[in-house]
Amino acid sequence: MIYQDKFKTGLKDIGKNNQIKNRAMLEILENIGAYHSDRVGYGANDVEKTGVTWILLDWKLQVIDRPNYGQDIFVDTWGRHMTKASTYRDFEVYDENHKLRAIATSKWALIDAKKGRIVKIPLEVANSYDPEERHVFEEEEIEKLKEPEHYESSIHYRVNRKDIDINGHMHNLYYLDLAYEALPEEVYEERPYNQVRIHYRKEIKLGENVLCQYVQEAGKHIVGIYDEKGEDLHALIYLF
Repeated sequence: MIYQDKFKTGLKDIGKNNQIKNRAMLEILENIGAYHSDRVGYGANDVEKTGVTWILLDWKLQVIDRPNYGQDIFVDTWGRHMTKASTYRDFEVYDENHKLRAIATSKWALIDAKKGRIVKIPLEVANSYDPEERHVFEEEEIEKLKEPEHYESSIHYRVNRKDIDINGHMHNLYYLDLAYEALPEEVYEERPYNQVRIHYRKEIKLGENVLCQYVQEAGKHIVGIYDEKGEDLHALIYLF
């Protein structure tokens, strides 16, 4: 089943040249995915009843033509591959003339809300979404990201209350914020980057100190977010 919704880009969504930022684009995609789950009975308001909730494992975003401030955008989303412990959700973003502006895919896992453990997706959950077969990228699955052997620079960050989501962890969009903060100034000024990949490895909790390290490899700007000692990887972000 394809779920559709309409959004308008606001002031907080725009960056250079009054065009939508990658973070705002991902926020819209996250929201429409949540609305779809609300519709089929596995959304945020249903956790107490169902005992399960969704966690994000990966993002892959490609911006084709960046929408502007005040512009209406129309988003299609659908679930697929709901037979294992994880599932994919794809997205297409159009303008008012039905011109394709962006595509994205994401990988999710279903977890037991009380135990915090990943569980196999039950058939009744999969059937409620009526999964589609098609995928927006040529590859059906998201490719794995390679962790760099070394980095060029780093910053430290202490996780604040404003960073925490309903699951008690740092919200997934704040990882992208940290990645931008870790970029050297000249790299930051080159934004926006039309290709974004985020792989989430381990949750970050309130009060933790993290080390965000940066390196450029093969034309890609890579940020790794680690524990304060730089040993345990929390997330990898690629911008290019």
